[in-house]
Amino acid sequence: MKLADVAKTVNGTIETGADIEITAMASLLEARDGDISFLANQKYNKQMQETKASAVLVAKDYEGTTDAVLIRVDDPNKAFASLAPIFGPKPVVRTPGIHATAVIGENVTLGKDLYIGPFTVIEDGVSIGDGTIIEGQVFIAQEVKIGAKCHLYPQVNIRESCILGDRVILHAGVKVGSDGYGYTVEVGPQGPNIAKVPQVGIVEIGNDVEIGSNTCIDRARFGRTRIGDCTKIDNLVQIGHNVQIAPFVGIIAQAGIAGSAKIESGAIIWSQAGISGHLTVHERAQVGPQSGVKEDVPEGEYVIGAPAMTKRAFAESLLMPRAIDKLKKKIADLEAKVKALTTNP
Repeated sequence: MKLADVAKTVNGTIETGADIEITAMASLLEARDGDISFLANQKYNKQMQETKASAVLVAKDYEGTTDAVLIRVDDPNKAFASLAPIFGPKPVVRTPGIHATAVIGENVTLGKDLYIGPFTVIEDGVSIGDGTIIEGQVFIAQEVKIGAKCHLYPQVNIRESCILGDRVILHAGVKVGSDGYGYTVEVGPQGPNIAKVPQVGIVEIGNDVEIGSNTCIDRARFGRTRIGDCTKIDNLVQIGHNVQIAPFVGIIAQAGIAGSAKIESGAIIWSQAGISGHLTVHERAQVGPQSGVKEDVPEGEYVIGAPAMTKRAFAESLLMPRAIDKLKKKIADLEAKVKALTTNP
């Protein structure tokens, strides 16, 4: 594709190189001749001096220098993403149909234009909406309801009676509706007895939700564990029973949310953060990476650390050892002066 056509596609402007042939996309450091790249963050500006890309998408006010031809656009990140359908791998297209090895139970309601892959099991009473794609080796238990245009990747498991909205994407290995963690301990004549607390609720997932590989969402002890519309969940996340997640929430890899916690709209839980049970992370709040939250997080606040605290308090705690060292030195100096005055008044 000629660079002039690329520039037209992204509503950008170029000064030279209109006839350069662009064949692929790449990062600044990995790019080779014929590749196009982008610069969206100035901290990577040094890489502009090293890149072998033929062209780079930059902001309209970019003032740096490079050997690559510059395409000036309003938003380099967005413009680069818009080129993915042209230069990236072509998406796999599933022709509607049911594979011969799929197992379909009784009283199953199947919408139009479905794809059901090999060795998938769909139990009795399941309902699946139009245009949904279910890849191979998926297990869908009794009475599950799945909306339209969903995409379930291999080895997804959905337990009985759970509900998925429309356009839900579940990546490989997602488990929806496993039993929540609940036990009682009684001490009897024969010693302690650990009894399982029945988990009789379900999981309800809203519209336009995407959930990353190997994430687990526990069914409610009673009622519903809820995931709100347009929430995006990364890989390897654990969501406990009866958790309530509002629409437009982001949860990053390896985070864990304990039972009955509430995450309000616009909140972001960063990687490896842990949220204790029965707490609320209020609207637009953020929990930083590896933080441990033991109390409610106020609206719009950013907390970090273990236990989690505000960014200001966290920064002060980092400075505390240096302040203590300075204080020790001052005390030592004062002690020396006092000793000198006592010895030689």
